[in-house]
Amino acid sequence: MHGYAETKTAHLRRLRRVEGQVRGLQRMIENDEYCIDVLTQISAATRALQAVSLGLLDEHLKHCVSQAISEGGDTAGAKIAEASDAIARLVRS
Repeated sequence: MHGYAETKTAHLRRLRRVEGQVRGLQRMIENDEYCIDVLTQISAATRALQAVSLGLLDEHLKHCVSQAISEGGDTAGAKIAEASDAIARLVRS
């Protein structure tokens, strides 16, 4: 079971909202909306995706990583490295 199993519905709801924002961005471009208005909406969609990412990361650390650490062994080190790589990707984006 994944760490986000209990909040899956909330994550899906947020992602559907982001999907709607992206469709709105497409319409804005199709309708030749003002550049700054489009950029503002892109920023909002980006922040919404970042919020989902941070929520998933938090749940991964609390569930998957902590479980691997309690079990010990090579799995713990691998999960910590995996989480560190994910954090690095989020920071770069």
